[in-house]
This record gives sequence, structure tokens and C-alpha cells, in this order.
Amino acid sequence: MRLRLFAIKELASPLHMKNLNQHRSQIDMNSQKISYAIQRSKSGLGLFALEPIPRGKRIIEYTGPLIPNEEVDKRRGRYFFGVNTKWSVDGSPRTNIARYINHSCRPNAEALISGRRVWIWSRKNIAAGEEIAYDYGKEYFDDIIKPGGCKCLKCRSQRKKSRTKKPRRK
Repeated sequence: MRLRLFAIKELASPLHMKNLNQHRSQIDMNSQKISYAIQRSKSGLGLFALEPIPRGKRIIEYTGPLIPNEEVDKRRGRYFFGVNTKWSVDGSPRTNIARYINHSCRPNAEALISGRRVWIWSRKNIAAGEEIAYDYGKEYFDDIIKPGGCKCLKCRSQRKKSRTKKPRRK
């Protein structure tokens, strides 16, 4: 299953980090360092900003070997990112820090394809301690996420609201 790009919506309220020192990493892009941490989130492991990231900033590259799409269809995996009709990036190596970016129905980042490379950019200002997330696309959502239930903040809030509403008595 390959990730696909879809419309980006506005961000849900920020999630707070429990331990800023866990799995610190930095990346140097355009001579500015972006600091982030891999942390446990409601969706599993996630990538969190350690400092504010302005809107329109390139955050990280989704890396891995290029795999022909015919091979992707034969393999089982969740980290394939389709870059065109012939190729996908296999993002499964743990050196691909961008693989920890989770799906959100209200993302604060977006994935942009440039040739055969995939870059994650901030779609809006991201606060320190906030999880970086983007929309994985309809195909991935329907096939992988929806059967188990979406765990993004927007969907968790909607489920919580629907459970707290009590039927009216007449």
C-alpha cells in the first residue's frame, strides 16, 4: 500500500510531549536546524517538534530506496510512499526519521514530491511540543487506518463526543 497525497485541513489542538530528551534529532536544511523528537503518542510513535516551526518550512525528507511499484504490490509493508506511477520510496529503514510522522485528519504538515524525492513541509505554524502529522490520503486511510479506527486527535474527539451524548427521553 502506497501513501498518497490528499487535501490538507487545518490543525487540531497541539499535543504535549512528556519527555523532550527522548530520541532527540536535528536536521540542517537551508542553514537552519530543525529539532524534533520521536515520542510515544496516541497513534504509536510520532515525530514531535522541539522548537517552533514556521509555516512553509521544509521539515524533513522521507527517505529510503526506490522500489518499482510492481514490487510494492507484492510486498507487505506500511512505509511505501508512491512518487509516481512507476516508483515508490520504501521508507521502512529506521534511518528514515520521517516514517514516524503519523496521519491526521487535521494535519499541520504536508508531503510534497519533487522528482523522486518526498519532502515534508509545515502547512501552518507548529508549536514546540506539537506532533508533526500529515494526511496519508484516501487509499491508505480506507485500507489501513479505517478498519482499526483513526487515532488522530480530530477523530478521537469526535468519538468522545458521540459517546458522551445521551439519548433524550420523551
